[in-house]
Amino acid sequence: MPRILPLSVKAIEMLNNLPKKAEFIFVSAKSVTASFVIQRKHIARKLGNPRLLQISFRTFRHWKGTIEYHKTKDILYVKEILGHKDLKSTQVYVHIERTIFLNAAPEEYHVKIAKTKEEIALLLETGFEYVLQKDGLAYFRKRK
Repeated sequence: MPRILPLSVKAIEMLNNLPKKAEFIFVSAKSVTASFVIQRKHIARKLGNPRLLQISFRTFRHWKGTIEYHKTKDILYVKEILGHKDLKSTQVYVHIERTIFLNAAPEEYHVKIAKTKEEIALLLETGFEYVLQKDGLAYFRKRK
């Protein structure tokens, strides 16, 4: 199922600066994969690290899913960005994240307090998550 993913301004500029030899940037998946394999072999040889040969496009996908889950702890968000149909497929990343970060330091947060609708909207737009409301104040947090 096709998905639309956001690109940063920098990524768009880089794509626009590529030579325009054809209508498409990547001619086919096979040519991209072949180029990746050649570059991976070259880098592994140059760095003397044969473990680099184990890296694949799927490795990057797993890393993205794991890190997004670690940052957000939102399994439904990770399911959406990876395009999984079944939540069971996404739960793999919960297991990987717990294994990788088992001995990690406790989570640290930036905490902000909002009094008005405008302050609440600004905090939500900048990535803070709502925690609770007490004494007329709304409390938000974001991981450091």
